[in-house]
Amino acid sequence: MEIYSIQDEKFRKYGKVWNNIECTRIIKEMEHTPLPEDVIYVPSVEEMEVLPEAKEFQNRVFGGLPIQIGYCNGNNKKLNAVEYHRNSEINIAVTDMVLLLGWLPDVKEDHTYETDKIEAFFVPAGSVVEMYSTTLHYAPCNKEDGGFKCVVILPKGTNTDIDFTLPASGEDQLMTAKNKWLIAHEEAAIEGAFNGLKGENVSI
Repeated sequence: MEIYSIQDEKFRKYGKVWNNIECTRIIKEMEHTPLPEDVIYVPSVEEMEVLPEAKEFQNRVFGGLPIQIGYCNGNNKKLNAVEYHRNSEINIAVTDMVLLLGWLPDVKEDHTYETDKIEAFFVPAGSVVEMYSTTLHYAPCNKEDGGFKCVVILPKGTNTDIDFTLPASGEDQLMTAKNKWLIAHEEAAIEGAFNGLKGENVSI
């Protein structure tokens, strides 16, 4: 599939690139994180959250709300699922990577989504990218062999275990963690997920 630049006009629908926010020490801290053969996601890492740069993201991007800083690392070439939150998400590309993105209004009333609507964007190492709450996304993909490393910044508590009861119907059935609504592809075999992605499990 065609891979666009995050500087392309097409990306404006999904988010924005932050060019004036410091993240050098956060990226440096990522040297200590693992790079597995599959994909690992850790919602919160105290060593990054205590850095002075964390306060800048908290105040400038999230309006002073408490945040968590974690990471998503690994090797991936497929879409497998899409998720969304009720707020923006910040990704800091520690390595070159590709984001597969969709638009929440394209999800149908039955909570299915056609994967041929997915668009791919190249994110160069060092880039700080905001994805809006209406942007469907999931784990990044490798640009080249050797894996990817990505910092993930979200409001505190996002992607943590649900400790309340929800109906098993409607949009509620998509929630797999706090502030995380997930639509999976059947091929990915994600346990407990709603398999609403229709069409090819997109790969790059």
